[in-house]
Amino acid sequence: MTTEDLIVKIVQVVLALALFAVVIGLILFFIDKAPKRGRDYWQLAAFLTPALFLLAVGLIYPAVRTTILAFGNAAGGFIGLDNFVWAFTQPAGLISLRNTIIWVILVPLISTAVGLAYAVFIDKSRGEKYYKALVFMPMAISFVGAGIIWRFVYEYRGPGQDQIGLLNQFVVWFGGEPVRWLQESPWNTFFLIVVMIWVQTGFAMVVLSASIKGVPTEQLEAAELDGTNGWQRFRNVILPGIRGALVVVVTTISIATLKVFDIVRTMTAGNFETSVVANEMYTQAFRAGEAGRGAALAVILFIMVLPIIIYNVRILRQQREIR
Repeated sequence: MTTEDLIVKIVQVVLALALFAVVIGLILFFIDKAPKRGRDYWQLAAFLTPALFLLAVGLIYPAVRTTILAFGNAAGGFIGLDNFVWAFTQPAGLISLRNTIIWVILVPLISTAVGLAYAVFIDKSRGEKYYKALVFMPMAISFVGAGIIWRFVYEYRGPGQDQIGLLNQFVVWFGGEPVRWLQESPWNTFFLIVVMIWVQTGFAMVVLSASIKGVPTEQLEAAELDGTNGWQRFRNVILPGIRGALVVVVTTISIATLKVFDIVRTMTAGNFETSVVANEMYTQAFRAGEAGRGAALAVILFIMVLPIIIYNVRILRQQREIR
């Protein structure tokens, strides 16, 4: 690890601790029912100022700086919206946007659906905790580690050679020719998506399983006495009862998917038309030397995340009003 990497890690830890301190301090301050005096607010400001300063330096300033860079070229000159025009007109930018949209549609839907189905089928079954552990284990693996594991699964060796890739070994056993799984566009994008689904399904399963256990038993028993079958109880009782958890799971996985970088970079480096916005941002800023294009892609990525966050906040607010 270089000195710069160490400094970045230290800054990240300090910012995380500062943000945590701000949140906890505000919560403790406002839940205190005792009357507040002017001195109390001055004390609150004194405690929050250092944390807010660190957040401004480590979060707000970089965001503003990135936005400014998005309107400039590699030489630092102002070029207006040219970088954004490039992102939506050039092949590299269009491919990364197309792939990102495919990722953010498929990964949350499939991960949530599989996690929900798994949670329902193993609920209260014998060995439930072991089954859950098996599905949740990929969450303990970093995206880089998951990418390396699945790269070996998709590994290609020429015909007549010993195959070390699991899929190609099965293909050879059944008399077929080995396939370049990660080089055949557009199917290689879907093979990368499988890795993200494999990692995120465990998260969806754990959250939804806990939410299902929170559905009142009385409602399920009443529905059963009314003569409903398993599917009807699931659709009319369980799904409405876990709607809040479903929203949280889908939005969380969607945000993580929009920012996906490690899997693509580790497995294909964005080659063979597999690049996504985050990978293209890195490529333009640090490989091609086009900081403006990289910053423009970062701004686009931020804008893509905003609707998901706003939707999540609105749903949570509606649920709070209902309560």
